[in-house]
Amino acid sequence: MPAPIVPLDELLARTHIVSLPLNTKFRGVTRREAALIEGTAEVAGQPVWSEFSPFLEYGPAEAATWLAAAIEYGFSPTLERRGSGSVPVNATVPAVAAERVAEVLARYDGCEVVKVKVAERGHSLADDLARLEAVREAAPDARLRIDANAGWSVAEAAAALRTLTDAGFEFEYAEQPVATIDELVALRETLAGGPAARIRIAADELVRKASDPLQVAASGAADHLVVKAQPLGGVSRAAEIVRASGLTATVSSALDTSVGIVMGAQLAALLPEPAFAAGLGTVSLFADEVSEPRRPVGGCISLAPVVPDEAALRTNAAPKERRSWWFERMRECYARLEAK
Repeated sequence: MPAPIVPLDELLARTHIVSLPLNTKFRGVTRREAALIEGTAEVAGQPVWSEFSPFLEYGPAEAATWLAAAIEYGFSPTLERRGSGSVPVNATVPAVAAERVAEVLARYDGCEVVKVKVAERGHSLADDLARLEAVREAAPDARLRIDANAGWSVAEAAAALRTLTDAGFEFEYAEQPVATIDELVALRETLAGGPAARIRIAADELVRKASDPLQVAASGAADHLVVKAQPLGGVSRAAEIVRASGLTATVSSALDTSVGIVMGAQLAALLPEPAFAAGLGTVSLFADEVSEPRRPVGGCISLAPVVPDEAALRTNAAPKERRSWWFERMRECYARLEAK
């Protein structure tokens, strides 16, 4: 991580701490807190805003990487940022009952790729199969992905992927079916020679939370990477990880506000071909925003800058004690970046 390129006092002076309500509980919370920072860079005549929003349980060592991303995006004079254009995004179907699938898909205008959550705790493979059948019925022409969030063992993953293959499902990839690199390797060995071996394996947690995000590629454990701008230290570093891996990649959200969504979209625009629809259609999880929500239109997310509304920043400002907590967190993370 590079040393900061903006003085700490200026960084804090440009920061607004917001607390945004969610439509549903996520990671045990009903509000998403984030630091939104007005940078000094400009795109298409608009100021560039960036986001620092590591999850609350992350310590300074991990959160400092997210601050590096926010500083780069808001203040770097050399980072490429596009002021126009768009990137395709996927729809995301959480682990809902099959009868709710059509309702969920209706939130995603024009998306041609659907990611379906599977292996949810308390759910069965039969539940997953019913959810996928409902997606196929509601969006018969959509390309599918599944995301297990490391919820299966090797044996469970092998059985599930074989069952889904036998049911006629084809997937762009299966995301993080098991938890570790060794388990991914074992899964590939277990599936070898059968029809389910055609399913490409994607790594998410093993990239963004690893001390060496390239290890999963070097070990041959995955065919595809899922990358996120904030957890990987910024647009430039995430793009370099993809290039160095030699694998294809999807850019995804870390439950970002619309400000962070555009950071992710800018990363997606920088990745080499072939382009994969990004997992950046998550603003529908928010019940309120500080700007016009950056939702998919015609299956795409715009690259145009997001500039928060001043009145919305005031309305959604976090309580005083939470602002103090976030500013102290930023100081701790900044000190770690300076020490580099």
